[in-house]
Amino acid sequence: MSPRAILSKEENMRKADSYHIPVMLMESVDALNIKPDGVYVDVTFGGGGHSKEILKRLDNGKLIAFDQDPSALQNKLHDPRFVLVEANFRNMRNWLQVHGVAKVNGILADLGVSSHQFDTASRGFTLRADGPLDMRMNHKIGDTAAELIAKCSVEDLAKILGEYGEVIRPSQVARRILSAPEMQSTSDLVKSVEQILPRGKEHKVLAQIFQALRIAVNKELESLAALLAQSTQCLAPEGRLVIISYHSLEDKMVKNFLRSGNVNDELNKDFFGNLIRPFDPLPGKPVVPSLKETNQNNRARSAKLRVGIRNTNA
Repeated sequence: MSPRAILSKEENMRKADSYHIPVMLMESVDALNIKPDGVYVDVTFGGGGHSKEILKRLDNGKLIAFDQDPSALQNKLHDPRFVLVEANFRNMRNWLQVHGVAKVNGILADLGVSSHQFDTASRGFTLRADGPLDMRMNHKIGDTAAELIAKCSVEDLAKILGEYGEVIRPSQVARRILSAPEMQSTSDLVKSVEQILPRGKEHKVLAQIFQALRIAVNKELESLAALLAQSTQCLAPEGRLVIISYHSLEDKMVKNFLRSGNVNDELNKDFFGNLIRPFDPLPGKPVVPSLKETNQNNRARSAKLRVGIRNTNA
């Protein structure tokens, strides 16, 4: 290999590492209980951190990764055992069929926004820098946050803020946003509500507003519900479902699904009163990052990892 090729490889590795620091890397990949000849899915490829670790543990197995953000393609791994699909993971089952895969041994999801997306002001995810009010994971598809707001009534926007951001007095916040003379940038959004932000909690409330709009723009909860439902069909018996979530709405959906087989936590029991559910959740509380990890990567602070093992009961 030429020195230039070696340098390019090292540059690509640094680029991927700066793109996103994988959260609970070893804990999540360990939880997959990888078989060297198994087939695995990483539905949130990002910088490729989790995928690289999975590939280290495979011999003649296969890894299929998903990412809807076109910018993630720069981190594509060049390995014959690896396939990267540029698509939302809500379409996982169809794409697995396209690639001739009926059942897999493990599915890993690291939900939320990547470091790269947060750090790129032009994506509109962060309130720390001014940029277009976009917030789309895939900037080629769907309405921006600004376009979504423009289509909303006070009632519609209040519902988004209350349900997806758990914003206090969402109607008041919605009226402020919709009465703003301009709503094209992240600074426009911040300015529209800054006079009603509670003192000492300004950053927290703004983060809730940004989260609510991002979830609505990208239909994140609908995508997660679709992924969970498809995992039942795609995982082989004893296969592992490993989900890292970052806010209570996601975590509640995952917890409910692993407990009862549906996100609404509606329990189904057999004649003898035994739960009928497709997964057996690993017992105990969810895994959370170590203090060392949260000190090194503050975006890991709110992460929770839950694991389910596919059974044959449903």
